[in-house]
Amino acid sequence: MNSGFPQFSLEGDNPGRPVRAAPRIGNFKHDRDLENGKEEWLTPPEIIKVLGPFDLDPCASVIRPWPTATVHYTVHDNGLIRPWTGRVWCNPPYGPKTGEWMSRCCEHRNVTALIFARTETRQFFDYIWPKAAAVFFLRGRLSFYHVSGKKGGTAGAPSMLVTWDDDNANRLWQEVANGKIRGAFVDLRGGRVTP
Repeated sequence: MNSGFPQFSLEGDNPGRPVRAAPRIGNFKHDRDLENGKEEWLTPPEIIKVLGPFDLDPCASVIRPWPTATVHYTVHDNGLIRPWTGRVWCNPPYGPKTGEWMSRCCEHRNVTALIFARTETRQFFDYIWPKAAAVFFLRGRLSFYHVSGKKGGTAGAPSMLVTWDDDNANRLWQEVANGKIRGAFVDLRGGRVTP
């Protein structure tokens, strides 16, 4: 049955693909590219295609096979402290500093962020539940990409999108309603919720 849902693959829906347990780093478990010794994972291009265009990506990879925004800040620029303008895409480094990125997203507001769905964490209670406009829980587990453009394994946790302003929340709802992305949309302003 063709439901008209996304153009992107969610490996969590593919039971034939094994998932390797990730090592613990600090207080978080992360996916790692154990063969190349890195922890840099790129947003699936299909998500950017559906939700873009974006003006700024403050967490861009130094090497990227596709643009995520018009302007890119990399680890060398420290996008956490640089000025943010326009519509922002944020796929922050996952780990102990994710909360700092969520705080910055909350301050700027014109942001769509991709993070793990760790709803019990302090960052959720400080910057998402009381301040976000909408959250969207992606169905299945994403496969992030290597800087080479090659698809990696499935993520170590479920992923979600967070928006802090009406325009991005409405855009996300529109793409859900049009069947371009699947999962569960929760309008934190009150109202729309998908099953």
